[in-house]
Amino acid sequence: MKAAITRKPLLETYGLEAVPNNQKNTPWYRFAFIQIAIAANAGNFLIPALAVLEGGLSFWSAVISTTIGAFLGFLLVSYLSLPGARLGIPAQYAIRTMLGVRGTRFLSSPIRSITSLYWFSVQTIGGTLVIQELFKRASGIILPFWVYSIPLSILMVFLAIIGFDAVKKATSYFLPLLLFGEITILYVYFTTNTESDTSILLQTNTWNESLPTMFFFASLAFVQYVSGVSASADMTRYAKTPAHGFWGLLVGNNIGFLITAIIGCASAALYGSLNPYVSSSSLTDSPIIISIITITAVISMISINVSNAYTGGFSLLNTFTKLSRVQSAVLFGFIGVVLSGFPSLVHEAESFISLLGGLIIPISAVITSDFLIIKKQHLNEKDLSLLTSSGSLNKYAMYTILLGSLFYFLLPEQWSPGFLTFLLISFIYPSIIMKNRNWQ
Repeated sequence: MKAAITRKPLLETYGLEAVPNNQKNTPWYRFAFIQIAIAANAGNFLIPALAVLEGGLSFWSAVISTTIGAFLGFLLVSYLSLPGARLGIPAQYAIRTMLGVRGTRFLSSPIRSITSLYWFSVQTIGGTLVIQELFKRASGIILPFWVYSIPLSILMVFLAIIGFDAVKKATSYFLPLLLFGEITILYVYFTTNTESDTSILLQTNTWNESLPTMFFFASLAFVQYVSGVSASADMTRYAKTPAHGFWGLLVGNNIGFLITAIIGCASAALYGSLNPYVSSSSLTDSPIIISIITITAVISMISINVSNAYTGGFSLLNTFTKLSRVQSAVLFGFIGVVLSGFPSLVHEAESFISLLGGLIIPISAVITSDFLIIKKQHLNEKDLSLLTSSGSLNKYAMYTILLGSLFYFLLPEQWSPGFLTFLLISFIYPSIIMKNRNWQ
């Protein structure tokens, strides 16, 4: 008799419980593919381009400074992926060992869910506006915004509902197309400029630039990506080993950001544009090239938002624990699809989301310093017992997060309050607040 074939379920069903060891089979390069594929999007182009346009940095100064800042953030993101790879549990569930069950369910998880919903909407709306304009240029047809945004957001949510396997496969298939599109954008830049214009990108007097300005934009890049510490374990639950998860995220994130920074800074230095998809498509009348750029914009938006929806669903699940993973993903997706149909909501929400930074950064600093310094990168049996201790709350962490929020809002903007707050809290929490104390 033939052995029965075990079919993999279509939908990922593992929620807060650990992924079985026989499902942990994803090698490091698949994680790298995922991170490279989600890197080049409108939101990630912003800080490198602003370093040129508002900071006045040269092309290479902007690339180097933002890449260094991003690398430091990605390094911490990779370290905080270890609980997922070792234990097979999602990030917010692992954070229960640091903030307590009540601390994660009613503070960090709701904030992470709102942040993921915001970025899902921003990426969808921003990408849709670019796609709408490029489609109009390529075909001459003007279609309403929702004709693009609603179907695209539904597709992204559908992939996230299927689960990690869909994320892994989709981004692996998308990566060659994305790389081809990014090469096309650079080709357009270098073939539509005079030699003197493109020589701007080859200047090497990097260290003659203002070091404070370089530091400022490096810190902005760090702050943008370090918040990923509260979600990275979601991605590495299926890693072959913790090392595969760690290095896959670190390599993929840094390669992806370097490509993004080069394209974003080139768009800003040569054309004064924050969005390479817009600047590159405006330089050509070729339907083929415009189509390639349009497809690249679509794929980049889908890649990042599948990741946003996937991790956002786990944050929602940690708050509403009676839901299943699929139910939480559907709920997240429903809200995300609705928000993606209203571009005006993004502009109105910007000030509100900036306020959330006053909690996102202190929370990130507390959980990072707790895991790296206090727990020394490992969760012991006593820590793991807290996962199901429903009344647990780390009041010291809550006090520290409140203190970090005060720092964040009181520090002058030119001092990069997000970065300084992260450094201060990362020092104060393990060395002063938790010195000789145990909240468990």
